[in-house]
Amino acid sequence: MSAPYPDVAVPRERWPVAVLGATGAVGQTFVRLLARHPWFRLAEVAASERSAGQTYREAARWLEGTLPADVASLRVVPCDPSAVRSRIVFSALDAAAAGEIEPAFAAAGRFVFSNAKNYRMEPDVPLVIPEINAAHLDVLPVQRARRGWAGCIITNANCAAISAAMPLGPLHQAFGLERVFVTTMQAVSGAGYPGVASLDILGNVIPYIGDEEPKIERELPKMLGRFTGDRIEPAAFGVSASANRVAVEHGHTVNLSIGFERRVTAEDCIAVLEAWQGDACARGLPSSPERVLVLDPRPDRPQPRRDVDTGHGMTSIVGRIRPDPLLDVKLVALSHNTIRGAAGASLLNAEVVAARGAFMQ
Repeated sequence: MSAPYPDVAVPRERWPVAVLGATGAVGQTFVRLLARHPWFRLAEVAASERSAGQTYREAARWLEGTLPADVASLRVVPCDPSAVRSRIVFSALDAAAAGEIEPAFAAAGRFVFSNAKNYRMEPDVPLVIPEINAAHLDVLPVQRARRGWAGCIITNANCAAISAAMPLGPLHQAFGLERVFVTTMQAVSGAGYPGVASLDILGNVIPYIGDEEPKIERELPKMLGRFTGDRIEPAAFGVSASANRVAVEHGHTVNLSIGFERRVTAEDCIAVLEAWQGDACARGLPSSPERVLVLDPRPDRPQPRRDVDTGHGMTSIVGRIRPDPLLDVKLVALSHNTIRGAAGASLLNAEVVAARGAFMQ
């Protein structure tokens, strides 16, 4: 697989990596995505003390597809830097555990690619979608110096915030966002396993997801902000979010109503989104889709059942771009929440860091 950094050699032997929280739903998605990864080899699986010592097959209630045979026999180790040897660590830990465990790994010299919320809003921690804000990775030397870490923490955003950010990123760059109203329709897989009880979600919409709306409102301005040399400064636009859980297996759909700093038409937005390919650093990598964003002109698309696996779950689908009678433009966006919104996002972050040569040092 070619990379956009021809001076960086891909290793002849894949880099060994570990997954923290490997038995949970997001941890299992990491395991599936790493099964045939050309750059990374899943060498270690870590989980809670009650799972430590068991084989992965014994510890994990496997949820989707076939458990990779070479992972099934791995012994689960504790989420402790003394028990995990890999320098590259993917964290699928719950926020309750991540707050202490992730910085311990960073202090021990590990590259921690985190799905947890704990460090996302820290001004020296990058909250990365490589196609949109890979330049935020330049804050890592500041993070290490301030915190005395030999390693680092790199985060990806809340899964619904990623769905919204994919079209908002290029539109903000082109026109400048002033205000955004976000309404989400979020899949049940976003709640983990066992997640939402079937009698609560079947034939129903739950208009509340704990802590979800504040995450979206905080994270979007940070992702679309700028690195100032010593911190990441959030953009100044306002966000109002409403989050809903719906009876969909995979795929977070977001409705966006957008007000810009100047008058912008739906046709202006279509032209920008059709031309946008994302930052060159995120092209040609193992997890990169052929098209990071696809516009669907059909009036009833995107739909999770039909569109969520586009680009192996890494492509965002945008449709229904039209005038907004109160603001400027409104649209619908869809992304796969456990791939583009979680494990796949972390993998792509790690691939960009690898292509920069960080793991060769």
